[in-house]
Amino acid sequence: MKKVLFIDRDGTIVNEAKAPDYILDTLDELEFYPEVFRYLGKIARKMNYELVMVTNQDGLGTKVLPKNTFWSIHNKILKVFKNEGIIFSKVFIDDSFPEDKKPTRKPGTAMVTEYINNPNYDLANSFMIGDRLTDVEFAKNLETKAIFIDNNPALGATEIQSKYEELLPYISLQTTSWAAIYQFLKNYNSTFSNNCT
Repeated sequence: MKKVLFIDRDGTIVNEAKAPDYILDTLDELEFYPEVFRYLGKIARKMNYELVMVTNQDGLGTKVLPKNTFWSIHNKILKVFKNEGIIFSKVFIDDSFPEDKKPTRKPGTAMVTEYINNPNYDLANSFMIGDRLTDVEFAKNLETKAIFIDNNPALGATEIQSKYEELLPYISLQTTSWAAIYQFLKNYNSTFSNNCT
């Protein structure tokens, strides 16, 4: 069975856009997450994971984030990763707002139904990598594991802290480093392989 790395985009493989709008809408704002090419590249080359991008893009196609602006930047991101030997087999994008409460929006799993109850995929030994608690909750809902990139200074807020504590059992690794993610997955795969023999 195939294992999957479901990977968020903003704050995970590219840096989150700056205030006030936190929307990546110019190429000048595009910055890749530190060491992501080196270590996600190693994962892509050395480990047997299918790479799948799963991202919420609030209001894609509205005045807030016009489609032509989004796609010019998004396609650039994918091209740069492809040039580094990192290819996402699928890219899932939800364009709704949180208040829309659509099942396709993370932490909902309706975007990735083709992976659910699919005998070709081993979700129990797959991971969601992301920088939001909604990514961890997505992993919980998908019945997979979470790698939490903890670069969100708002985590200390009381309401968010309460949610974090609720989701903590689903976090296999909490880090801000792609080097640590690579090492964790390397060790996990080694243990997993030994348990299967």
